[in-house]
Amino acid sequence: MTPLEERIGYKFRNPLLLAEALTHPSLGHEAQRYHFDYQRLEFLGDAVLQLVITEYLFRNFRVEAEGQLTKLRSRLVSREALKMHAVTLDLGRYILMGRGEEASGGRERTSTLADAFEALIGALYLDGGLEAAKKFILTQTRADLDSLAEKPVDINPKGDLQELLQSISPHSPIYELVSESGPEHEKTFVSQVVWEGIVLGQGSGRSKKQAETMAALDALQLKRWEKEREKESA
Repeated sequence: MTPLEERIGYKFRNPLLLAEALTHPSLGHEAQRYHFDYQRLEFLGDAVLQLVITEYLFRNFRVEAEGQLTKLRSRLVSREALKMHAVTLDLGRYILMGRGEEASGGRERTSTLADAFEALIGALYLDGGLEAAKKFILTQTRADLDSLAEKPVDINPKGDLQELLQSISPHSPIYELVSESGPEHEKTFVSQVVWEGIVLGQGSGRSKKQAETMAALDALQLKRWEKEREKESA
């Protein structure tokens, strides 16, 4: 086994696939002749990665809505996240690239490391099937997946409320400061969120922004707009 195969715990039956996954396009450009590179495998690997992560989120986050699942997936497959997985594997040292690319810091470049990581997934998929690729992906992303279980969703109640209400009406929610109390260095703010004349929720915090966030969270839990719509249609 090569050192990289030992790191990932997989022996390639077709070592040419691994070589292709680790070849940067600059090698062919510099030689001015055709040479395979990782771009096609990266294309395939990206799709396999999306599938595996999507299935994992679907099975393990059963109460989250589609929008929340999409945010989680975006976080897991971001270029920065893939780069960090590549760094953990020390993938940069195994990539074959042109001298110019290497001299300009290609081995540490985020795009290069993320692309090579996806290409490696594509090579694993072709060599060992979906199960081999899935095992690799879930092993490499385990720490990130575990952290999602502790903090599953980026908390952005104001954005979520705005998106939800604008799917019903073009009017945006308005945040109003109800009160502020306490000494200057330790004030407490109370805000409410109003939409089409309905007070949807109220919240307090140590800043106006925090109070508005809590008001939006209260509104999302109460869903008063649904009750008003029911009255109108009755």
